[in-house]
Parts: sequence; structure tokens; C-alpha cells
Amino acid sequence: MSQKSPPESPSAKGGREPQRIAKLLARAGIASRREIERMIEARRIAIDGKPIETPATVLTSLHGVTVDGKPVQAPAPARLFLFHKPAGLLTTERDPKGRPTIYDKLPPDLPRVVPVGRLDLNTEGLLLLTTDGELKRQLELPSVGVERSYRARAFGNVTQAQLESLIEGVEIEGVRYGSIDANLERRTGANVWIEMRLKEGKNREVRRVLEYLGLQVSRLIRTAYGPFILDDLPVGEVGEVRQHDLVAFRKTLKAAPHMPSGGAKPPTLQSTAPAAPGGRRGRPRHRSGPAPAKPRS
Repeated sequence: MSQKSPPESPSAKGGREPQRIAKLLARAGIASRREIERMIEARRIAIDGKPIETPATVLTSLHGVTVDGKPVQAPAPARLFLFHKPAGLLTTERDPKGRPTIYDKLPPDLPRVVPVGRLDLNTEGLLLLTTDGELKRQLELPSVGVERSYRARAFGNVTQAQLESLIEGVEIEGVRYGSIDANLERRTGANVWIEMRLKEGKNREVRRVLEYLGLQVSRLIRTAYGPFILDDLPVGEVGEVRQHDLVAFRKTLKAAPHMPSGGAKPPTLQSTAPAAPGGRRGRPRHRSGPAPAKPRS
């Protein structure tokens, strides 16, 4: 018989609005809600020494809560980092096959962070990392509509008209993909470079849509996520978004259910176009807003 939500312990009382423990732990940066549910199932999370058996447990604070026997600290202000993910890394904490993950390359002095969305093994570019599970969820929700930008190099022929047809969305093998703003950037021999902007971020969406158009993707780079831009952050390095810029951005998430695609925009970072093959960079693309995040070694 499944355990009912235990009564709130005296140590958990604090006059705050009761919330599910998975949400509180996610906000504290312990893990994603789904991973926390698995941790509860494995009896790794306890209140005042008693293992929790249901993610439906409701608390007003994390006082008395432990993970693997260690007390959980009250959530600190959310932090957001920009990581220039190289190709060849999995966006996961550990891999049963022993393949390298992003956590193998992150600086050792970085706080505990969770990735915002995922980048495939062979996809490179901007990966957001945060200490706050609730911020992660906000940025990932399709209903919030945070825009992602990509550059793709692909083998084959495609017309601008074909790319523009994606603005209406497309259904591929029973999966519906929403509106994609795609533009032919340039041709290089038998290859084309394509810029794409979308708001859903479904699994392997860019690759599947381009394959649907008869193209074979050989390189895929995420260049922006919302107002946060890859800029010239070196491969494998991490930069942190300044706290007041993050606070301002979160206000835009609360102000409207969908991120604007034109007109007034949330705070942005200055950016330059990512490096093209051969090391040549595009012309700088400056946007008003905060200075670029400072790299961390």
C-alpha cells in the first residue's frame, strides 16, 4: 500500500506556502523533478531521518530534509551559466556505457547545476546550466515559448521556399513540429549553412526536420537560448549571467505566457556570430543589454 503524504513535521513549519517536495528540491538545485522522484523511490531522501516514500509529500520548507544523509540547504538565489558544449559529450550526469558527459568537462568549482534542455551527443554550442530546478522548468516549457537559435551545416540541396514552408510547422512520422523560422545562410560546395529559430525544442527536432527536406546534417550548433547568446565564449568554457540580468529576464517570463519574437525584448547579451568553418567569424551582431558573461576556466 502506498504511503500517504506524511504530516508536516514541526521542523518544516515556516509559514510559507506548502509545495511538493520534488519542487522544493528542484528549486534547491538537487536535481530535476523526475530525477528527484527516482531518488525518493530509491529511499535516498528523508525527513528527520525517516525516508520519504511518495513524491506527493508537501512541505513549507526543506528544514530537516536530507539527501543521502546530508542536510539540504535552503535554496540560494538562482544562478545561470552559459556552457559552450563541444561535440562528443552527453548531456547527462552519468552514462552506463562510460561515455564522456558534460559533467566530466565542467570546472570543479562550479556549484551543483542542472542542464536546461539537452543537446545531442554530436550537437555543440550553447547549453544553459542552472542551480535552480524551477528556472530550468520555466525555460523548457513549450507554453513559455523561449526561442532557441541554431546554425546547421548540411549536405544536399534546399531552396529558401522550402525552408520558409517550415513557418507553418510540419508533421513527420506522426510527430507534429511547430513553427520554425529557417533561412538559407550560404552555400559551400555541396553543403549549405542554415539558420533556424524555434520554440519547442523537441528531441532531435532540427535534425529530423532537415532530414525531412532531404538534407544530411553534418554539424549543428546552438547559438542562442532566449536572450542568452553563445557569443565568442571559447569551446569548453563556462560564463555566468550577471544576477541582475537574470532577475530582469525572469520578470519577463512571469509577465507574459509567451516570449516575444519581435518588438520589445528581454535583456540580451552582446554577441558575435559563431565561428564559421576555417576559423572565420561573422560580422559582430550587437544587441542592447548586459555585457557578455565572464568565462570561467
